[in-house]
Amino acid sequence: MSISENVGGVSKYLNNIRTADKYLDIKEGIYNSLMDTKLGEPIVESIRRAKSSVKQLVIPGMFFEDMGLTYLGPVDGHNINAMLKVLREAKRCKTAVIIHVITQKGKGYAPAEKHPARFHGAEPFDIETGLPAVPKTKSSYTDVFSTVMCKLGDRDKDIVAITAAMPDGTGLKRFRNMYPERFFDVGIAEEHAVTFAAGLAAGGMKPVVAIYSSFLQRAYDQILHDVCIQNLPVVFAIDRAGLVGSDGETHQGIFDLSYLSSIPNMHIMAPKNKWELSDMLKFSVAFGGPIALRYPRGEAFDGLREYREPVQPGKAEWIYRERHIALIAVGSMVKTALTVRERLIHRGYACSIINARFVKPIDTGILDEACKSHRIIVTMEENVASGGFGEKVRAHFDASGAAVRLINITIPDEYVEHGNVEELRKEVGIDADTIERRICAYLG
Repeated sequence: MSISENVGGVSKYLNNIRTADKYLDIKEGIYNSLMDTKLGEPIVESIRRAKSSVKQLVIPGMFFEDMGLTYLGPVDGHNINAMLKVLREAKRCKTAVIIHVITQKGKGYAPAEKHPARFHGAEPFDIETGLPAVPKTKSSYTDVFSTVMCKLGDRDKDIVAITAAMPDGTGLKRFRNMYPERFFDVGIAEEHAVTFAAGLAAGGMKPVVAIYSSFLQRAYDQILHDVCIQNLPVVFAIDRAGLVGSDGETHQGIFDLSYLSSIPNMHIMAPKNKWELSDMLKFSVAFGGPIALRYPRGEAFDGLREYREPVQPGKAEWIYRERHIALIAVGSMVKTALTVRERLIHRGYACSIINARFVKPIDTGILDEACKSHRIIVTMEENVASGGFGEKVRAHFDASGAAVRLINITIPDEYVEHGNVEELRKEVGIDADTIERRICAYLG
């Protein structure tokens, strides 16, 4: 038996003693008796110091005890009697209490025990096998990111990957398996992930930090001070950007364009399809400065493959170049723009589509060009209005004095509750039906 196992056994034994009712009664009785004497207080303090010295050796939670918190545990979270016992002890404590509970994810269901990450947010599955009821046939944006990262890692030994306890969710599990010495999981500490990436970049490495959009905001200060103020080449791969569905309003990735745009030196891109995600990731690792690549959750759009101009800093891309109405879409909204364009053409309007590509810096040249040849400019983004792409476009036209009619399609400046993504898109007004109605009402 190892030393750590011996210590763990002693810790568990002592924890059982210190949570027993008889021990607590004796402890309280001795304390009251001593405090009734003249020398009671110094004797109690001496006993407390001696007890703390022993506890330092065998109790894993002394870090908390030193802060004045009572530590109870570790306790088996699957043992109901043990849990009831420790909870009763916690109720008797007169100070703040931390209960250390150890559980196994998926306990009692073999497929979940074997593949816990798969069941973190499970869709319908077969009870017997644990396999998805509807097998995935198309790649997600996360899958594409994962594949390209592995290829880039093979070509460039300076590329390293960082995640905050999400190797499976961000698609970095394959990179970890292929290049374990260049993969770093810092735990649930996005702030540390970003500062760590800054240090690696300063040392000549090419770090790619993969974090969900709603979690990246935790590291805003580190992005601003540790990465951007030094203009370090850190790539932020921002997964789950935009509406994500049923994970709850705290998980909606609808603020990243706004909070990242406020930071000097930061560049922000959004791909229209899986091919552009691949191109943009390759561009990002060679960029040489802070750059963010944001992409949505779910199946990757594989249309418009023929439109694949080389990625250039701050340059947008014409998809359809006509007149009358220009739809300027950011990332995932390009697919929606295609549907809106078809409907407007059916109504007799000529309609262009511009793939914004960059949210910061915006392509002011293509904006001025579109302004001259179109009656209405429509911006489309899956982000809140304040600080978003549409606001930047409006600011540019206001500054240039351009006589343009502008419609900003954005998510309202409010939190969005959980729900089906398509239903949420209708609710917040960024679906094709709502956009078509708004444009036609404006024309009418």
